[in-house]
Amino acid sequence: METRRLLLFIVFSFSLIILWGEWSRQGQSASPQVKESQSISQTPEVTSLKSVPSQPKENKVKIPDGKNIVVETDNYVVQINTAGGNINGLSLLKHREADDKTKPIVLFQQNEEHTYIAQSGLLGQGLPTHNTIFQTTSTGTLRLENGNNDISVVLSSVDNGHVSVSKTYTFHRDSYLVDVVYQIQNNGKETIQPTAYFQLVRDEVPPAGGSKFIPTYTGPAIYTDEEKFQKIEFSDIAKGKQKLPTAANNGWVGMLQHYFVSAWLPEGNSPREFYTKPLGDGIFSAGIVMPEAEIAPGNTGQIKSKLYVGPAQNKLNEIAPGLGLTVDYGIFTIFASPLFWLMDFLNGWIGNWGISIVVLTVLIKLAFFPLSAASYRSMAKMRVVAPKLEKIKQQCGDDRERLNRAMMDLYKSEKINPLGGCLPVLIQIPVFIGLYWAILESVELRHAPFVGWIVDLSTTDPYFVLPIIMGISMLIQSKLNPTPTDPLQAKIMQIMPVAFSVIFFFFPAGLVLYSIVNNILSISQQWYITHNTEAAQKGVSKA
Repeated sequence: METRRLLLFIVFSFSLIILWGEWSRQGQSASPQVKESQSISQTPEVTSLKSVPSQPKENKVKIPDGKNIVVETDNYVVQINTAGGNINGLSLLKHREADDKTKPIVLFQQNEEHTYIAQSGLLGQGLPTHNTIFQTTSTGTLRLENGNNDISVVLSSVDNGHVSVSKTYTFHRDSYLVDVVYQIQNNGKETIQPTAYFQLVRDEVPPAGGSKFIPTYTGPAIYTDEEKFQKIEFSDIAKGKQKLPTAANNGWVGMLQHYFVSAWLPEGNSPREFYTKPLGDGIFSAGIVMPEAEIAPGNTGQIKSKLYVGPAQNKLNEIAPGLGLTVDYGIFTIFASPLFWLMDFLNGWIGNWGISIVVLTVLIKLAFFPLSAASYRSMAKMRVVAPKLEKIKQQCGDDRERLNRAMMDLYKSEKINPLGGCLPVLIQIPVFIGLYWAILESVELRHAPFVGWIVDLSTTDPYFVLPIIMGISMLIQSKLNPTPTDPLQAKIMQIMPVAFSVIFFFFPAGLVLYSIVNNILSISQQWYITHNTEAAQKGVSKA
């Protein structure tokens, strides 16, 4: 039968195949056919909402250079350009770059190497889009001073005599939320019904510092109460195969990358439409369109939205429904989410994420102690009868039917369940994989130190000490397992510790630490059970 190690090898190999396929799909370049007809300055073409007015003609040129306004808060350094009033630069002061911990991580930027910006605008005659030049009295660098809880930047479009529009950004202390408000004054003689759009524009290049062996998702995401959380691959957008919510009165649109997320969160429950587009040169947009109520002559209307730019965390559900799902645990969310909650709770007491991982792994191992014991007891019995199995194999030769019948008779006489070592393991796999993804996706572990040379649990061990220990632990555990009767399986068992050590060279230290602790506990439990089982068998033999 398949041993426990072989089963885990197959499961893990299958997972690697799935991850490799996911990485390959994300690595595909966008279809080049859109380059000649579209550019980054393209305005959304959303026409299915009956209230959407005629759109301004596309100018097919790059966004003109405007004046940059810099805003500094305790969380952000933000750059707003008067060309469109867009955020084309944003750094998170409390989070460091993956490759240089002395610098704050830069999320939004627009240059030849990388494009990731937040845009918004209005659709309708004479209304400002994300290409319109705004005027402002704000100049230079604005700082959130001590004693103030917020700071605002007001941008105004040129009054054309019919409508005047202001766009206001408000940044808050100790918050990753930004308020964006359009105030529209109808100075004309006819009623107007403006439509607002909010979009995130990003290229398909994944963030620096990631691992190709453990790929994570980079791209748009949409959430509605009706259709829930949806990730939309850049490759699907390029091919026109994206599936979007057909109609909604709620929801948000975001852009995800490992550990961080940006999302437009429109206020209220009003009709809205989602869209995604290829803009050429591997750049894509994901946005949301919202029609506003009619504004009578002489009256003023407002369109409000919030913009979140910051770490992806489970507690984001408190800000907007489904926003916590940007911590992407995948199909193992049901296991990973409570496991992270427990790990976070432990860290609140311990103050070290590495030790918290160790304690959590011990608690999980204790919870599964009876199942593990049943598995190891079955494997110990298989180890005891291994000589008898080898003798049966020699007697039966190439007669597979006779061999299988003789093996089943032996299992029956020795009261051994051939699947006894596998089924308990299968039950535990979802929980342990859930813990695996909880560690991988937790921004709290980013740049979190453990001990000594491990200064960042989210990156690889710089000296490969933990992967080597992991390989040694696997080698020791393989010696406790029954020797497979199949020579091919036996060779696989010998190769696995070396192969896994090499694989773990590329894994984050936090994941390797979890695997080592789990293996050490498993070895201790398995050795104890195997020793007692073999001792009991020797006692029976002497009697």
